[in-house]
Amino acid sequence: MRLVQVAQRAEDLDRASDFYTVLLEAEPVARFDDPGLVFFDLDGVRLVLDRNAPSALIYLHVDNVHEAIERLAGVAEVVTRPHVIFTHDGEALGPPRHEEWHAFIRDTEGNLVGLVAFQRV
Repeated sequence: MRLVQVAQRAEDLDRASDFYTVLLEAEPVARFDDPGLVFFDLDGVRLVLDRNAPSALIYLHVDNVHEAIERLAGVAEVVTRPHVIFTHDGEALGPPRHEEWHAFIRDTEGNLVGLVAFQRV
């Protein structure tokens, strides 16, 4: 079994689409104004911005949490600055000998979004 799709609440599709285009550094792959859906491809998993979806807490992998926060300056509210969650010894939850960095932002629709990066120690 694998994850196919995650829906995220988006009251304003244009505003949310613009935000996620900057965050993901990718354009949407599809848009349906009626019923109000915008799709992004996240390496085979669809992120759908949906007017009728509840808010979801999603975690997105980024290459560098600090750079992602800088790129989103003035566009996203930073809720939690970048910080190390833990260091991976084995590969059960991430690459061995890497620190896992997290930061949390609030998107234009008020949804909390986690940013995750792995940095070799």
